[in-house]
Amino acid sequence: MYSISIMRDGQVLASARGEREASLLYRGEYLEGDSIAFAADDCRTIVQVDQQVAPARVYLPSGAFCYRLPLSGDNLAVYPPRAFSGELHLISIRPDVSNEYRNLARNPADQRGDVTAYPHATANVETRNESVFAARNTIDGVHIAAGHGEWPYGSWGIGARTDAELTLDFGRTVEIDRLVLYLRADFPHDAWWISASAALDDGFGITFPLEGKDGPQVIDLGGTHRVKTLKLHHLVKCDMPSAFPALRQIEVYGRDCEMENE
Repeated sequence: MYSISIMRDGQVLASARGEREASLLYRGEYLEGDSIAFAADDCRTIVQVDQQVAPARVYLPSGAFCYRLPLSGDNLAVYPPRAFSGELHLISIRPDVSNEYRNLARNPADQRGDVTAYPHATANVETRNESVFAARNTIDGVHIAAGHGEWPYGSWGIGARTDAELTLDFGRTVEIDRLVLYLRADFPHDAWWISASAALDDGFGITFPLEGKDGPQVIDLGGTHRVKTLKLHHLVKCDMPSAFPALRQIEVYGRDCEMENE
């Protein structure tokens, strides 16, 4: 069974259920504090939280998650115009039955704070605690990097910290072999990192060079690794006056291990 419920102050405003999938057209304006409750029989799902937000392939360890609607100005700044606005909202959930080689990090439905849907990105610093510089922006699936600030230029900003770290949690064991990074490229406002390191929870670590350019930078992990988490750290800034290096997108390529036993 799959279900969607619009929640307000503990009350259900609207809901939809289905044996194989669920879709809901909610007619009404959202208010601050509203949320969407999703439930599924399968841990692997494809969820769309709004018609203006791309579908997300998310892993639900408990078979459920609550999406806190980002309605305030700061929280809305990283979403497309008209997202979550107006009086018509199309929401859906269905099983994800494929397991092709893909970017396992992408999750347009990721949110800051505690979550029960993965992948999930967190960091030890986000510039001024603003949503446009939050770690979740690095897995929203948007690559355009020649700007900074509101959508589509959300990025992970490090507030000039030299000990900045970003952690990607897949929520289950995945098999990966490649990273792709897109640095923010709003030059000359931006600086960039000339090197960085990645640490996998299987004990593998790698340090690699980076360039100040707009576009993908591929890091081969030297083989296949089974991991649940990955950390990006030891970010070394180039020698230039700007204090603002930032990450636009991180991609991690591989497959889901959990499906092998089904």
